Amino acid sequence: MSPRALSAAALAATAALSLLLTACGSDEEDDATKPDDKIQGAEKGEDDSPSPSAEEEAAGRPEIELPEDLKITFSPEETGDPVKDAVLRDNAERMKAIQSAIAGLDPKYEALNYYNTDEALAESAEWVEQFKEEKLTVTGAVRYSDRQVTLNADGTATLTFCADESKGYSKSLETGKVNVTPITKDSYLVYNTKLQKDDQGVWRTTSIFSERGAVQCQP
Repeated sequence: MSPRALSAAALAATAALSLLLTACGSDEEDDATKPDDKIQGAEKGEDDSPSPSAEEEAAGRPEIELPEDLKITFSPEETGDPVKDAVLRDNAERMKAIQSAIAGLDPKYEALNYYNTDEALAESAEWVEQFKEEKLTVTGAVRYSDRQVTLNADGTATLTFCADESKGYSKSLETGKVNVTPITKDSYLVYNTKLQKDDQGVWRTTSIFSERGAVQCQP
């Protein structure tokens, strides 16, 4: 079953998961309806993201669970610059929040709302709803690498990074069947994201652009 088309902005913003969703191979009719525009109030798998600092924990960050059969890795984890490192940590939490929401481990989208705002929040929530409509979750391994932070004069941050989905797959929630897809150039993406630090000191993603088949991200 092919998913219904997303808006161009939503597809670009969440393209790191698009290959997983299009791997769905069912003969059912596609009768998906447009997801509710209202964003909800937003076992553990493995991830290699660094632990939050005491100050970050005090900010009330939500605990994020991942499926036991999903492994996520991030590199580099640190740069040595405390501000850039905070951006990297919150980016890692943001990517985990999307996966957790897809897996149904964050049914109220609390973490999704916490680490996203503006266009990034609307687009991420819409993409999660697509997985729910198709009754899919994610499994396997996804690697985010070459994460580079630029601190801008206006107080925002720009973060670019690569995504390797070659070992990440969609899985039916009803049957448990894993939809294994062949590795192609489209298994690799480059991201360009913008983040804004809020009053609680959280670097929330405000916008995200991605390109699938990025040459610089292929092995």
